[in-house]
Amino acid sequence: MKISEIKQALTELEAVNFRLPTGEYLPAHFHVTEVGLVSKHFIDCGGVERKETVANFQLWEAGDYDHRLAPLKFLHILDLSQRILGAEDLAIEVEYQQATIGKFGLVREGNDFVLTPKQTACLAQDACGIPDAAFALPQLQTACCTPGGGCC
Repeated sequence: MKISEIKQALTELEAVNFRLPTGEYLPAHFHVTEVGLVSKHFIDCGGVERKETVANFQLWEAGDYDHRLAPLKFLHILDLSQRILGAEDLAIEVEYQQATIGKFGLVREGNDFVLTPKQTACLAQDACGIPDAAFALPQLQTACCTPGGGCC
């Protein structure tokens, strides 16, 4: 999801709901504690220099159970952050505290914003010397236990 998309969504919604990849909702009293610009300048394992820039939202919850972030208030926060984010329509990355700080992508599903899992990957697969098959997700193997089959 990009900044323009969340701004448009906030003009259409009556409430701001975030849902984790598990389907569980963030508590309604969450806060948006930061909106920032995160730039990453790096070299991949193949020696290619790369740059990545995203808008970063940090979501947090406290014990103020009566707190609710209204869509127009969130939109106001995004408007204020424009001087930091600039004019580019950046992709959004979301941070949310779990066992450690989790980083997520963001999509809209109906009236909800859904945090999507982010994965690491090799960006220089052609330079790694690792066969393409090693980059594919392993296929799940299923076994069927039958009575007397000896697998259980």
